[in-house]
This record gives sequence, C-alpha cells and structure tokens, in this order.
Amino acid sequence: MTHPFLDLAPLSAARFASIEDRVAKLLDTRQDVVVTQGEALLPLEGAIRATAGPGTTALNVITGPYGQTFGDWLRDCGATVIDLAVPFHTAVKAAQVRKAFAEHPEIDFVSLVHAEAATGNTNPVAEIGEAVRAQGALFYLDAVASVGAEPVLPDAWGVDLCVIGAQKAMGGPAGVSAVSVSERAWARMAANPRAPRRSYLSLLDWKERWIDGGRKALLHAPAQLEMLALEACLERIEAEGLDAVTARHSSAAAATRAGVAALGGGLEPYVHEAGEAAPVATTLRTPDGVVAAELVARALAADPAVPLAAGGGALAREMIRVNHYGPDATPGAVRACLAALGTALAESGAQDVDLTGALRAASEEWR
Repeated sequence: MTHPFLDLAPLSAARFASIEDRVAKLLDTRQDVVVTQGEALLPLEGAIRATAGPGTTALNVITGPYGQTFGDWLRDCGATVIDLAVPFHTAVKAAQVRKAFAEHPEIDFVSLVHAEAATGNTNPVAEIGEAVRAQGALFYLDAVASVGAEPVLPDAWGVDLCVIGAQKAMGGPAGVSAVSVSERAWARMAANPRAPRRSYLSLLDWKERWIDGGRKALLHAPAQLEMLALEACLERIEAEGLDAVTARHSSAAAATRAGVAALGGGLEPYVHEAGEAAPVATTLRTPDGVVAAELVARALAADPAVPLAAGGGALAREMIRVNHYGPDATPGAVRACLAALGTALAESGAQDVDLTGALRAASEEWR
C-alpha cells in the first residue's frame, strides 16, 4: 500500500535548486541562497561560526532571547562582543547603533533579530542597515519570524547573512530553513580558519561543493517532506501575493491590539508603541496578580484551537503571545483569541470585561 508521505521519489538537484531560486525571489535578492536541512538554528549558528572568530569585534543587538543566544555563540567563537540591549517592550533605534559605532570604531560585525516573536517587537532594519553600511561591518540578520509578515529585503538593506525559516508567517514546517549570503560574507568565511568545514554546520561546504559546482550534485540526501512543504509554502505565497500576505499579518496585529484595548480586564500590549510591534505576533502583559500561564491555560480550556501561548521562561508569569501568523493571520483567529481571553479573564474574576466591544473593535480595525 502506497502512502503519499512515505513513498516519495528522490528529490533531484534541479528541483532543490528551483526551490532555492524561489526563496531568492521571495527575498528579492541576487545573493546566493542556500536552503538548509534543519530548523533555523542550524544556519543561524552556522553563519556566525563561519564568519566570526578571534579578531572579530561584534555589536550584538539584544531585543529578546535570540539576541542573547547570538552573543553566546559569538563569544564562543572568540569574538569580542559589545552587547547593545534594549528593554524587550521596545525596539532598538538606528541612533543607538550609530552611537555604538562612534564609541567602538573597531566593530566589524553586527548581529540583529528583525522581529522577536518571543517578545513581540520588530526592529527598523532598513535604517540600521544604512548605519552598518557606513561602518563597513558585516550585517547578520535573523528574519525567521519576520519573513512573510513584513518586508525582508537583504539586498536593499545591505544584509550580508539573512536567515529565514518556514515555520512562522510562511505557514510551513520547522524542519527547513534558508540563508542568503553576500559575496562579502563568503569572502569572510573563506578567510576564517575556524569556519566549519566537513560539518553539518558548514556553509562553505555548500558553497564549494554545491554552488561552485553549478548546483548539480547535492551534498547529502535532502529532507524530502520538508523540502516539498517549503515548496508548497512558496507556491501559496506566490498565489496570494507577497503584498497581500504581509498586509494580512499587519491587519491581524492591528486588530488584536484594538480588540485588547476594548476588551478591558487589565490586559495591555507588552510592546508599548504599535509601530514597534511585530506583525507576526502580538504580546500582551497581564494585570498584577494574574499569572499569564494560568490565564492561557484557562483560555485554551475554553478553545484548545486558538493560537495562544504564555511567554517563555520568566516571562510566563506576565506575558501572553497571540501567534497570529501563517494560516492564523485571519479575522477568525483574532476573534477566537479575543473570545478565549475574554472568557478566561471573566472566569478569573476580572471586572469590566467587554467581549462584545472587543470583537467589534477588532472587526473595525481589520484593514
């Protein structure tokens, strides 16, 4: 008995290359694109280990937990790391980056997360990219959460290493990712004696054995299911239109903020300024005395299908994430989240919960 998920024909090098080409089109980039066979942490770590080492001075921008992780990797590589940390309820400013450059003119590497789904903020990459270009530093960007939810333009922004994943706004699986690599980044890797080689983390292996060989022979057997799923995600985005996909995510974020403002019960946006809030997910702060994880558990008991989660780690006490991305960037998903949160707040004893007003405000705000 055949099975569509098990009895798959081998994925050819030509088809693999065609999927990479579609990723490049999604990013509007002429840089080389490598589709990597694993969750996005694979190219995120691989890109840092390939380009950083002793002698590197890195400005590591921290607007959430992933920025903290990148600093750990950079230090492990032997780089000198200057952390630029801002409160998680806001975004970094280009002026802060320029100030860091003025104080440390030796900076030659910048690591930044575009959108932090874990904290709900998004950073002004285009403006920061201008500052990085003026500095002449290599620019590394985590766009895993932002791709599909807002514009991601590595060429226009001067990004040398742009990592994306399929599992958020693209609406795909977590087991496949991609990275666009500039010529400057390839040169930095080639000159780095510590860059991984003959390793699953190695981007240089893909450059030398795949790209330089004309993309004729794959390094190893690809993850067929994940590659086919990525191809399907790209087809779906192309059919809807990238502008329509990003507009849908923007509308979901705006509608969620409007609905929460009308809902009452003490919930408020975790990211203070709407312009600094990520379209991929809206984070909320719970009122004093209400544990976010407990409120989410009540909401999920009311509707197990809603895309709600408590914050990670210590944030589980105070933060709720409304994960309106991919197939959940819809009016129906936003309304269901508001309804579940309203029910949970009422059950926990919150006063003045106005679910009718919240649903009306969300519907009116949807653009």
